[in-house]
Amino acid sequence: MACRISELVIEAADAERLAAFWSEVLGYAELGRESDGSIEIGPPGAGFGGPQPTIVVSPNSEPRTGKLRLHIDVNATDRDQDAELARLLALGARPADVGQTGNESWHVLADPEGNEFCLLRTRLQPL
Repeated sequence: MACRISELVIEAADAERLAAFWSEVLGYAELGRESDGSIEIGPPGAGFGGPQPTIVVSPNSEPRTGKLRLHIDVNATDRDQDAELARLLALGARPADVGQTGNESWHVLADPEGNEFCLLRTRLQPL
């Protein structure tokens, strides 16, 4: 038997803002809040333990140091990559330079807290 990823935890200076951003990006809804200010978001109607992992955005006022060792890749489900790129930029993502050549088939972006993620070209079927 193997494990499944059930949730991802992202620390944020502004947990509200980052939870709202990723909810819009992924079509997630708020599932709950903890007394420490953490906000769990996930697929509406599925929640924790469903086919997709939830995300817990946890407040942390310490500045990030160094490059992230893990990043998220996303794929559009209902539009082409260019249209999705425009949508993500309108939501508050910004282009990020991590040393790419410009010939990649993906776009490197940063969320409002500067966490890098990639928008891949292939369109996936929605779950």
